[in-house]
Amino acid sequence: MSKVDPELKKKLLKESQAPFKGLRRILWIAFSSSAFFGLIIMLSRIASGTELQQNSLLIQLGACVIFPTLLFFDRNKD
Repeated sequence: MSKVDPELKKKLLKESQAPFKGLRRILWIAFSSSAFFGLIIMLSRIASGTELQQNSLLIQLGACVIFPTLLFFDRNKD
């Protein structure tokens, strides 16, 4: 018989199936917030009359969609 606590065993098994999940979630949150702040800055520049390349705006919008989506799919499914 194993002398390992069943709760600890369950936690270790879960961690081995999805390593670095906490770090990934922190990165997705950081990237998402950076994308949204960048979008706010770009929109304020557009509102002030500064010309921006359309490609830059599309990349920023894409980042604002992709990173929160990755955070959503990385959530606990319990």
